[in-house]
Amino acid sequence: MRTHAQLQLNARIAGFLYLIVILGGTFAQVFVRDRLVVPGDALATFHNIQSHPLLYRLGFVVELFYCACNVPLVLILYQIFKRVSRLAALMMFTFAMLANAVEIVSLLAHFLPLILLEQANTLRAFSADQLGALTYLSVQIFEHGFAASLVFFGFDCLTMAYLIVRSKFLPRIIGILLAVEGLGYLVNSFSLFLEPALQARIFPYFAATAIAEVALCLWLLIRGVDVRQWQASEHLNASHPHKHRRRPLPFNLFF
Repeated sequence: MRTHAQLQLNARIAGFLYLIVILGGTFAQVFVRDRLVVPGDALATFHNIQSHPLLYRLGFVVELFYCACNVPLVLILYQIFKRVSRLAALMMFTFAMLANAVEIVSLLAHFLPLILLEQANTLRAFSADQLGALTYLSVQIFEHGFAASLVFFGFDCLTMAYLIVRSKFLPRIIGILLAVEGLGYLVNSFSLFLEPALQARIFPYFAATAIAEVALCLWLLIRGVDVRQWQASEHLNASHPHKHRRRPLPFNLFF
């Protein structure tokens, strides 16, 4: 019974952390960057950030915080899904951590406009137009870095979708929706790098697929996992059916 309670507690912690990531990402994108960044207008973007530095700074802090929340979230998901396939769960963990790392590095470009504003007195060699151009360039570098992180996150979604569909302790429909979302992230990011004009047209369609993450988040938070089906799950290693008991990985923290 203690294992059952611990499993459900961990599932709900994962759901709560996932909720932080979803709400944090929505705030940073919709209420900060979409509000302050004017597509194609560097000077207007610079003036918006100059007029709302605290909001722009808050967007950075919120995104950095939810990236930190991603770490325990992915560790818990690894512990839950490793009973289905340790290899696939480890792939999911690796893709998620790579996506998180790339996003964190890209955030430095998000913060650069604030440094330009703070150092305006020491950057007198740059005109307002030049500072605006640098600000807009830094935002674009962040956006492309974020798109690169979504490539790894797309593969993370596909791997998690496989684990959910293969298991029986979470609804398979969530796995199917997550697979569609993962493909959407891959198409969106590669379109941005290969044909930006095409990406601008298809992005609104793929943005709607985020319902899969919301569904998974709420299911973990409210329902948890089917404990009986989770207990019945086994490591699917056909080549070594009698070698399921292995030395736990260093981050075996939650069970």
